[in-house]
Amino acid sequence: MAITENILATYRDPSKVLIRLLSLGPREDRALAYLMGACILVFIAQWPKLARDAFVNNVDLNFLLGANLMALVVIAPLLLYVIATLARGVGFIFGGQGTAYGARLALFWALLASTPLILLHGLTAGFVGPGAELKVVGVIWLGVFFWFWISGSIAQERYT
Repeated sequence: MAITENILATYRDPSKVLIRLLSLGPREDRALAYLMGACILVFIAQWPKLARDAFVNNVDLNFLLGANLMALVVIAPLLLYVIATLARGVGFIFGGQGTAYGARLALFWALLASTPLILLHGLTAGFVGPGAELKVVGVIWLGVFFWFWISGSIAQERYT
């Protein structure tokens, strides 16, 4: 199934999609590709906000882009690997049967599948600016992300 079809299917049933991804076998290259794709899309989603900030605060846009590139494409993946390891530890404590790969895949896929809302959040931040609209979109994204991640984590802990 194409990645876009999997993303759409995740909005209907995230655990089913994650089980389907796990059934393809443990492929660390696939998980890393999901993570890097999500991080790059999150970086791209920041462009409108960064352009607005650079204009409003009279700051060099290239500096803001470079700092965000470093944070989102270099540092964030490392932190997400640590978070996935901690999530697997929580699953282990509660008696889950999952794997470290499954925990990583659940987190990385949740982030990638929620990127359409991250892109909407970036557009809202850039074109509307701070306000209630931005907070609403942010809360919706956060809720959807945690729904995907928790559903996927529970599914992978039960997957044998």
